[in-house]
Amino acid sequence: MQDKLYGGRFEGGQDKFFEKFSESLHFDKRLFSVDIAGSQAFARALESVGILSAEERGTIVHAFGEIAVEGRAPGYFDGATDEDVHSFVIRKLKEKAGAVADKIHTGRSRNEQVSLDTRLWLRGAIEETIDAAKALMGGLLELAEKYPSAAVPGYTHMRRAQAVLWPHYLLAYFEMFTRDVERLRQAHARVNVLPLGSGALAGSAFPFDREAIAADLGFAAITRNSMDVSGDRDFALDYMHAANLTMLHLSRLAEDWILYSSEEFGWLELSDGVSSGSSLMPQKKNPDSLELIRGKCGRVFGAYSALFVTMKGLPMTYNRDMQEDKEPLFEAADQTIACLRMAAIVAQQVTLNPSVPEKASAESWVVATDIAEALSRAGLPFHQSHKLAGRLVLHGIKSGKNPAEFTAAELAEFDPHFTTDFVGILRDPRNGMATRTVPGGTAPSSVARALGEAKERIGSL
Repeated sequence: MQDKLYGGRFEGGQDKFFEKFSESLHFDKRLFSVDIAGSQAFARALESVGILSAEERGTIVHAFGEIAVEGRAPGYFDGATDEDVHSFVIRKLKEKAGAVADKIHTGRSRNEQVSLDTRLWLRGAIEETIDAAKALMGGLLELAEKYPSAAVPGYTHMRRAQAVLWPHYLLAYFEMFTRDVERLRQAHARVNVLPLGSGALAGSAFPFDREAIAADLGFAAITRNSMDVSGDRDFALDYMHAANLTMLHLSRLAEDWILYSSEEFGWLELSDGVSSGSSLMPQKKNPDSLELIRGKCGRVFGAYSALFVTMKGLPMTYNRDMQEDKEPLFEAADQTIACLRMAAIVAQQVTLNPSVPEKASAESWVVATDIAEALSRAGLPFHQSHKLAGRLVLHGIKSGKNPAEFTAAELAEFDPHFTTDFVGILRDPRNGMATRTVPGGTAPSSVARALGEAKERIGSL
């Protein structure tokens, strides 16, 4: 094992179990490439303050470049016993560059190095998450355009409430994922701040141009307080919070489509490619892709809780507890990105059976609100309109008549407020839908406009 950076303070060796207990290479090796990129930038900063000569900086930067290439080979980490990825990289640097490698840590604390590496890695993970979310959103818009005029029941309390257009339903999820992308962008802005130059907690004793280092590594700004940097994992929690809400929305979509693809609903048909069968029951076609998305939410929610609770009682500034940030963060990112990609594939391959939800709308009383509102437009106070519409619903239920089965004469006999205009409202829920022209409503004109705007917005997210 490589000599530890703090070895001069200690006379005895570490307990072997403690070494194993505190080792993090098996998971933080994911930071390998960003650790190298950050160290190359730091070598250039060391040259700028006179710690490294141009030749020494060139030797170190070149050696790091070779290590980065070699690290792509399978099995590169096999047999490594280093404490963490940072120790591993330094050992490899010393093997290539020799004694000059010992200068690379001048004026740099492991605390700021870990923060830098995590931020560099997380910037990429956020972009991956955003790309995956936008791919799903694009898939939802394509699915909406396949069935532009399909009418489906909208639900409250899992009871048929009012009819809406299928694209209107899908645009609801589009809005959810739009907010998720916005939150991810906000998280990215807080991640994209350079911590290097903060030292362990008190700031560096070397006159680094932190703005120049930030520009070198593509950061938008520098951190403002060295103590805050040392104890901060808010930026990781920001991403994980956004990931949690994304997964929450994915879970709701999965739950909807699990129900809607069941025999009891029969609206949707999932493709064979995203479904599984039963080891015992030959007839089964199970929505395993959606169930796995729904199930993986627990892992992401748990990861967020784990880091949140880890951070809640820590005193200023750095504490070794904070090493426990990586695995929850990696888990949250891996599962969120994978679930978004899986959901996009499901959306690309799903089939809607429009006649089934349309029949459900026609057979139920999703037009009841349309009736009440039409009565109010005719001059009846809404409280009375609501009661009269409710009485008609009850009459239909008791007599076993669907809304579309009422004739004009029957309606007029039931109550004179029901003119012949009401026959059309009862016979086709789209007539009621057509009145909901406000922005955000389900009228065909509003939905068509919203769909067009969504296609434009996705490019600017």
